[in-house]
Amino acid sequence: MLQHYKDAHLVLNWETCHFMVKEGIVLGHKVSSAGLEVDKAKINVISKLPPPTNIKGIRSFLGHAGFYRRFIKDFSKIARPLTKLLEKDIPFKFEDECQKAFELLKEKLTCAPVIVSPNWNLSFELMCDASNLAVGAVLG
Repeated sequence: MLQHYKDAHLVLNWETCHFMVKEGIVLGHKVSSAGLEVDKAKINVISKLPPPTNIKGIRSFLGHAGFYRRFIKDFSKIARPLTKLLEKDIPFKFEDECQKAFELLKEKLTCAPVIVSPNWNLSFELMCDASNLAVGAVLG
């Protein structure tokens, strides 16, 4: 595999490349032979977040949570009370439904697995791609 990088004249940053490791952090989860566990440091930060008190706080929270949106079922529906506060000429009123949406998103970010281990009894394909700028992989 490394020969392909060399042939494509790609340079790897050896400080950020990790091969043959026993565990690592991926998308805020500790991945190891034991399966997936949450990264305690990330969970503590997210679980202690206070409710947003202004538009900037809503944007910040939704920006962070939005990174995981494809992994959270019905993300848009859950976040709707918060995104309504971002509409033009809407006064900032962080009411009960906003609080519920905020707490539910925090729960989903901290409790539910964002990525899941493959079922090793089923076949799957690892698709890799590289360009002059990046290397990517998808497990399908």
